[in-house]
Amino acid sequence: MSVARTECDRLAAESLLNRRYEWRGYGSHHKIGGSAYQTTFLARMGPSLAGTITLGVDTPEGLAADALFKAEIDEYRRVRGSRVCELTRFAFEKCDRKDNNSLLACLFHAVFLYGSDSYEGTDLFIEVNPRHRRFYEAMLGFKPIGELRMNGTVDAPSQLMWISVSEIASQIQRFRSGKSTCKHSLYSYFLSEAEEVRVKSRLALQGERGALSTLFEAC
Repeated sequence: MSVARTECDRLAAESLLNRRYEWRGYGSHHKIGGSAYQTTFLARMGPSLAGTITLGVDTPEGLAADALFKAEIDEYRRVRGSRVCELTRFAFEKCDRKDNNSLLACLFHAVFLYGSDSYEGTDLFIEVNPRHRRFYEAMLGFKPIGELRMNGTVDAPSQLMWISVSEIASQIQRFRSGKSTCKHSLYSYFLSEAEEVRVKSRLALQGERGALSTLFEAC
């Protein structure tokens, strides 16, 4: 698991993203930028890039999801102390289901640690095709917000989904304590407490934003 830091990293993520998006009919023209407000995570299976996702934090210009769902996201921005963020540019290769779940969980756990510790995010959004809505609801606990709208960048309908960062932390703890046992939840594949402590300790020692690039050997 790593963070895209170089142009080669970003191009590799773009290649995977466009290959998977084209296969689903979403086009092959999508870019992954190097904005200071975005962090792109890379998941590898051996030497091969297996997945990528980008965490975007709120900016003076807003989030990408504001293009369709600004009114809905603004409701969360109005809450005192809130810091909204979003997941974009998510693509994953098909592989063995167990390996797939483990890599997915590590990828989302990396986003959680970065978003909560480095940015202190409170609310996480993602736009998904409605046919994927069930996955985000059942596997991660996201909730649909607002009505379906047409997203012109992928020429497909889009559903805004939301989860509080505190709920992610609660789900992680429930599975660690054995209070939740749903085998279909991605949280059952998240890092152990000892692994997370090591990761967070290294992050604190490095003391720089985006320093997760060398922290996920356990994944």
